[in-house]
Amino acid sequence: MILRWFLSKTVRQATAMRKHVAKILNHQRDILSPQAAEAVQAAMVSCQKAVAENADQATLEKQMEDLEKAANKWLKPYPNAAWRENVEVLLVALAVAMGIRTFFLQPFKIPTGSMQPTLFGVTSVPDFSRGRDPAMEADMANLAISTGWQRIREWFAGVSYIHIVAERDGPLQSVERPVRILIFNLWQKVVAGGKTFMIWFPPDYGTVPLEARAGLQSGKPFRKGEDIIKLRAAAGDHLFVDRMTYNFRKPKRGEIIVFETKGIDNLPQDQFYIKRMVAMGGEQVQLGDDRHLIINGKRLDASTPHFENVYSFNPDQSPRDSHYSGHVNSPHLAPYFQGKPDGVLVPPNHYMVMGDNTMNSLDSRAWGDFPATNVIGKSFFVYWPITDRFGWGNR
Repeated sequence: MILRWFLSKTVRQATAMRKHVAKILNHQRDILSPQAAEAVQAAMVSCQKAVAENADQATLEKQMEDLEKAANKWLKPYPNAAWRENVEVLLVALAVAMGIRTFFLQPFKIPTGSMQPTLFGVTSVPDFSRGRDPAMEADMANLAISTGWQRIREWFAGVSYIHIVAERDGPLQSVERPVRILIFNLWQKVVAGGKTFMIWFPPDYGTVPLEARAGLQSGKPFRKGEDIIKLRAAAGDHLFVDRMTYNFRKPKRGEIIVFETKGIDNLPQDQFYIKRMVAMGGEQVQLGDDRHLIINGKRLDASTPHFENVYSFNPDQSPRDSHYSGHVNSPHLAPYFQGKPDGVLVPPNHYMVMGDNTMNSLDSRAWGDFPATNVIGKSFFVYWPITDRFGWGNR
């Protein structure tokens, strides 16, 4: 019978029709008369019997016709049946998507640069968020905006450009927040010299808004032909978080994990962070002055699994932002470890994590450990943008 189902289009149609009528009958059974329910049920049984007995095509078509007549006569028609069916399919698809997101793979966007150069948050050229600098001014002046195929190739690498030139003399009046639908930026308005400039589909600016990245200040005067904004923005890494593996085992040292900040002192309580696991409950953790961690008296180095890149730095070079430089121990980066030469003990069922960008990471060096129940999952697959970090290359 199974083979005949594959070989015969009529058998497939009869089977699908019977299942469809059965679904409607089950939905309406409580509002149908016993006579109506029995008539439809009898037609369904006859159709199923014909399929089971390998009836010829003419017989099957006759049974399908009888089933259709019974359904049209006794079942109550739904208003806007096409809309109803489409909505039903959409709801099923949403339920499946939510199930996958909750139990298997959850999309995640890197919010900051704390894991660079392993994983990148949003970056821009220039970036005045840390104060104006002559080098950044030069970067903005010399920034070349790509065109043609080069622009298309850069788009796949997550690169976007914003270039606004003053059309008349006047001050910067306002920079509005992007208008969003779900996760998509639709437009953003900048008003200068009485002129409103529309930025269509503006990029994600991460945790730093446009005005901070571009060095914009309300009231700043611009002359006609002068650049108001000239910015190159690179999208942060978008990845899938594996939510299933840690249901069967605990995280391992060196794995990149995602966790919620709920209950962690001195951190926003409604966010998700991504860091590298460095220590687990019951372990004594010390921060060496050589930028290496010491766990239970054992020094981690480039031979430790998952730390090959973290400890690949040249010890003769000073630590640098967005480069692999180990784990720096200093009062402003690691206040939690200051005055504790013997290190700190991680409580049971707690973890410690640190960012790969040791000079620009707010991590366990500052706020300590957190409960294991905060862990959401581990980094699985970078799906956007298409760079050398695409796929599983971020391990």
